[in-house]
Amino acid sequence: MTQPQPKPWLILLAFAAVYIIWGSTYLAALLGLASIPPFLMASLRFLIAGILLFGYCLLKGDSKLTARDLGRNALSGVLMLFGGTVSVIWAEQYMPSGLAAILVTTLPFWFVILDRRQWRHYFANWMIPSGVVIGFAGVVLLLAQPGQTAQLLQSSGQFWVSVGVLLTGGIFWTFGSLYAKYKPASSSTVLNGSFQLLSAGTFSGLVSLLSGELTDFQFDQVLLKSWLALVYMIAMGSIVTYLAYLWLLKVRPPAVVSTYAYVNPVIAVLLGGLFANESISVRQLLALVVILTGVLLVNLPNYQRIRKPVGAKV
Repeated sequence: MTQPQPKPWLILLAFAAVYIIWGSTYLAALLGLASIPPFLMASLRFLIAGILLFGYCLLKGDSKLTARDLGRNALSGVLMLFGGTVSVIWAEQYMPSGLAAILVTTLPFWFVILDRRQWRHYFANWMIPSGVVIGFAGVVLLLAQPGQTAQLLQSSGQFWVSVGVLLTGGIFWTFGSLYAKYKPASSSTVLNGSFQLLSAGTFSGLVSLLSGELTDFQFDQVLLKSWLALVYMIAMGSIVTYLAYLWLLKVRPPAVVSTYAYVNPVIAVLLGGLFANESISVRQLLALVVILTGVLLVNLPNYQRIRKPVGAKV
């Protein structure tokens, strides 16, 4: 018995969330960093979102979680949310938000390389590997001339450390995503997501404490824009979009889902230029067009397969 196919409009809506909303969280993180240290901000974001989701599960009577499921959610949550998301937040202390988003576009590359179970699918059609290469070429084009602000920051050794942290974080996110897909917990998506968030929030809080972030920090000195940014990241980034992402991992190949990392820079660069005075050059816009071409090529084989009439030979 085959599982029912998800409705196309639900898939479209979920992709819109991970493409657009997650792209806007780069600016939100930048605003939050104005007065909240990175690990503390991540801890608050994940813990509050996790508590809200778990409370929702309790109201629905959906709170049963086995020890195995708890362990799987803890591992995938720490890998994805701390290893991936927190690396972006930390790196934005030393680079423009748009450039941070651009570096995250290496994600589809890591998915194609590391997801051995999908190699037959990924390499059966020339469009998918070609799309990844073209998209990554767009990233190289952007880094070749990253903008005046980033060029000034490149003189600092901390900038290159942050680049390394971001790229490594992408690998952690990929491993966490693949683990969540191929070693899934048996509980509902919302319950799994809540414990992933709680695990990552607890781990981030521990790192915040050990790193000394809280030594001179005072909550009454947090700016209003930082509080608003944190609320946005909790509601839209860690609840709405994260659940959409976990659901997409169940119904679509991981490398296709990861193409959000190609679109996020478009949103992040535009918002950074409009609201954070980050420079946007013609070269950057041209490179983003190249990146979007890569997205199209990666997704096109799947669109064609969905549009095939029932009974058509594949």
